[in-house]
Amino acid sequence: MNAQSSPLNRESYIKQALELYCCTPGTLGRIRREDRLLAADLHDRGVNLSTLEAAFVLAAARRCFRPPDARSLAPIRSMHYFMPVIEEILANPPAAEYLAYLKSKLKNYIANTLPALR
Repeated sequence: MNAQSSPLNRESYIKQALELYCCTPGTLGRIRREDRLLAADLHDRGVNLSTLEAAFVLAAARRCFRPPDARSLAPIRSMHYFMPVIEEILANPPAAEYLAYLKSKLKNYIANTLPALR
């Protein structure tokens, strides 16, 4: 996952936001009309893609790195799931180093977990 931080036109923003969402571990990888509308709304609110990416990474890490005996979670079916984390990051952005650390952990998790699911 890698978000661009420069301003984008609305359609490019929506496309990249939805790609980030679909690539996030724990999502179904499908885009619904509501997701497209939310991406457009986030663009209109001025929420940059790096904030979205940070929210997706943080939420995915929280889901993936739970205690081993924790109950399984259902897949994320909507980008709206991430709204509380987006608001959290807007209010208190995490350090870039911490996000890089979480991305690295998620990359290893995906590499070690997804082949086992096939």
